[in-house]
Amino acid sequence: MAPHASPDANLPRVLVVDDEAPLARLVASYLERDGFEVEVTGDGNDAIELARRWHPGVIVLDLGLPGIDGIEICGIVRTFSDCYIIMLTARVEEIDKLLGLSVGADDYMTKPFSPRELVARVRAMLRRPRQDSGDTRRSASFGPLTVDVVGREVFLAEHPVELTRTEFDVLSALATRPHMAFSRRELIEAVWGAGWGGDEHLVDVHIGHLRQKLGDKASAPKFIRTVRGIGYRMGPGS
Repeated sequence: MAPHASPDANLPRVLVVDDEAPLARLVASYLERDGFEVEVTGDGNDAIELARRWHPGVIVLDLGLPGIDGIEICGIVRTFSDCYIIMLTARVEEIDKLLGLSVGADDYMTKPFSPRELVARVRAMLRRPRQDSGDTRRSASFGPLTVDVVGREVFLAEHPVELTRTEFDVLSALATRPHMAFSRRELIEAVWGAGWGGDEHLVDVHIGHLRQKLGDKASAPKFIRTVRGIGYRMGPGS
């Protein structure tokens, strides 16, 4: 764990979880120079405990940890925290595996990566608006689905649906402009911000996770429809 002489509760907090100590220290140094308070650990159980009591805004989480791996850590953290999670992997082919799993991560990066790009993604996440300022409606309904934009809650047939921050933000962007067909780039700009530089197909991953949690089928969707050649839009819910 990285020592801190005088922790500042006002600084945005980032937890770096990676057993490659030199890389973890390098990432931490870049984050600290950019104004973040950082804790570092290479142990999965320690990471879970830190996430529980230190309340980071973002966790940078390596997939290939010894013992308990990043996927399991992510799943456990999601039971008590909605912080942003950036998953790191050392192999390109693992990205496809990760993207096919609803592990609750918000973004993915493949090693080797630029520490400056990682810092930029962390900062972009923490700048994301928590609601759509262009629409003053508190909620939007689509058949049995209700999206409470201000309260950041989703109900399906009056039962709450647990979503990650990013899943909610994607659904909220669609729900507050239900007549608009969003391209991937437009959803990226609405949710991740115009300066985000990752793979736009990450949108498809979060759409897939949303459909799974809402019981929606891509072949006959009620809530999130695919607009061929463009992207996605909300459906009527019936």
